[in-house]
Amino acid sequence: MAIKVVSPAAFTLALFLLWQLVCAAFTVPLTILPAPSDVFAALWQYRAPIADNSWVTLWTTLAGFTIATVFGMGLGIAIGWHRAIYAGIYPVLVGFNSIPKVAVVPVLILWFGLGEIPAILTAFLISFFPIAVNVATGLATTEPELEDVLRALGASKLDIMKKVGIPRSLPYFFGSLKVAITLAFVGAVVSETVGANKGLGKLMLDAQASFQVPIVFAGLLVLAVLGIVLYAMTAVIEARFTGWAFRGGANR
Repeated sequence: MAIKVVSPAAFTLALFLLWQLVCAAFTVPLTILPAPSDVFAALWQYRAPIADNSWVTLWTTLAGFTIATVFGMGLGIAIGWHRAIYAGIYPVLVGFNSIPKVAVVPVLILWFGLGEIPAILTAFLISFFPIAVNVATGLATTEPELEDVLRALGASKLDIMKKVGIPRSLPYFFGSLKVAITLAFVGAVVSETVGANKGLGKLMLDAQASFQVPIVFAGLLVLAVLGIVLYAMTAVIEARFTGWAFRGGANR
């Protein structure tokens, strides 16, 4: 456990140190690449607006992610219920996911106006796909022989789904959540950069327009920290509910 904490911290510190040395050695202009010292100074100086906008981005991301989790899980169960449904709906999902969500944001703004609703919906739209696909895959790959045995013992389709299918798909589900939470951040920030009143995306866009590049990097740093924290929380929940699936690699 100590190695898992110390190694990333040491690598991050070394990366920041190298970044600082490169900026100092080559006298990189502040408007091109600010040194970490400048970024942290901006982070402290503008901590109030950064914290205010960070809260907006965080809650819109979590709102979109929560909706995506519920919707994606329900859709995944519906698709994985039968192989014919899987074969029919899965291509439609792939086609929908192929649409760049940045192209959908102007439509959402046209429908709902500037604000947090387009950011929530964009976070939802960009993050529900991996959840639905992974849950459906976990259910659809249940061994036919196992289903035949359970039916012979008198189990219904619903019993098989509740007792075998859904528990078996939990590793797929929680694995997809770790992907979806990072995608939700991307969706929320993309929406904020296209059109929003508040949020880190809006803050960084305004800072870029006024050439306050350290604030832009400070916003990126905050996004990275928030993403890591939420990813780690999802991983802890995953280990709690699906530890049985990774027992063989627990001591590696």
